[in-house]
Amino acid sequence: MMICMEANNLEETEALARQLASRLKPGDILCLTGDLGAGKTTFTKALGNGLGVEEDITSPTFTLIQEYQGELPVYHFDVYRMKDPSEFNDLGAEEYFNGDGICVVEWADLVEEYLPEKRLWIRIQWLDTEKRRICLTCMGGFDDTKIKELAQR
Repeated sequence: MMICMEANNLEETEALARQLASRLKPGDILCLTGDLGAGKTTFTKALGNGLGVEEDITSPTFTLIQEYQGELPVYHFDVYRMKDPSEFNDLGAEEYFNGDGICVVEWADLVEEYLPEKRLWIRIQWLDTEKRRICLTCMGGFDDTKIKELAQR
């Protein structure tokens, strides 16, 4: 199942991420894609905020994964700088995917072959300087009731 929504500004993008956060459970995997600057890290920050993360979530510069504590742990992968997709396995991603937190993988399309089938695929597209189209696709049995509720907001 796929739904697409438009966010007219930064605040609406952040609100959507926080609303999604309230519907997540341990072991959920979110895969973010979109052009550079489309809002993947902004979405991740707001998602973390919605999960009670107080620390500022940033794009990891030298590390490919950051761990944050909130109501649930948030494991933030940013694989943009990864030279070879096979390095993703070397991160121990499998342990995180089977862990007790929420995994967020930015630039997920670069490592798609290494991701579990059960995941929520989130594509963020520019419509103009402020406006974004955010499409959420449930894959591999990911609970689609989470996004159906968002579509009715």
